[in-house]
Amino acid sequence: MFRGVNAINMDAKGRFALPTRYRDRITSICDGQLIATVDTQERCLLIYPMPEWELIEKQLDALPSYDPTARRIKRMLMGYASELEVDSAGRVLLPSLLRDYAQLDKKIVLLGQGKKFELWAEESWNNQMDEYLQQSSSPGEISEQIMQLSL
Repeated sequence: MFRGVNAINMDAKGRFALPTRYRDRITSICDGQLIATVDTQERCLLIYPMPEWELIEKQLDALPSYDPTARRIKRMLMGYASELEVDSAGRVLLPSLLRDYAQLDKKIVLLGQGKKFELWAEESWNNQMDEYLQQSSSPGEISEQIMQLSL
C-alpha cells in the first residue's frame, strides 16, 4: 500500500526521484516498471505499478465500445498510458505530454492512494486541498459506506 503526501521536485528534463520509502516496495511489486496516465476527472496523473495497471487495462478493454462515456474514458486512460521505469538512482522520467496535461512544473506532490499514486502540480494540489477544506458536508450528503468508516 502506498500512503502519504510527498512534496518533491522535478528537474528540467522531467525527472523526479521517488521517495526512498517507496522504492523497495516498487522494486518488489513490479521491478521498477510503472504506468502513468491521466486522471479523467482532475488535472493530475495516476501512476500504477505494472501488475495493478494490467488489471485495470483488462477492465477497460471489457467496456462496451458503443457506450460514449466508456469510450471516452478508455481513450483517455489507455491512450495516455505510458510505461515508466525507475532508474538506478530512484528517478522516474515523465513524458512531456503527461507533464503538460497535469501542468507539472518544478514543484510537484506525490500522493499515495493505496495501490497507486497521484502526481499533482504543487499549486494545483494546494488549491484542491483548499477546496476540499471549504466544502461542508452534512450527514445527508455522505454515503452510507463513508458513514461506516471509523475515523
